[in-house]
Amino acid sequence: MKRQAFLAHLRVHGCLLVREGSRHSWHENPLENRRSSVPRHAEISDFLILKICKDLGIPRP
Repeated sequence: MKRQAFLAHLRVHGCLLVREGSRHSWHENPLENRRSSVPRHAEISDFLILKICKDLGIPRP
């Protein structure tokens, strides 16, 4: 999945950008007080997307 499409999915489900690291962006789901990192690759693997969604407590795309 493209990174931009995944970031749009995160925003739709209420996740906010916390900070930018050197190689990852940290996103938070304030409703569930959960955080996860999103790598800065143009294409993110499906397995990693499922893991990030599980970490943030949101449905998968």
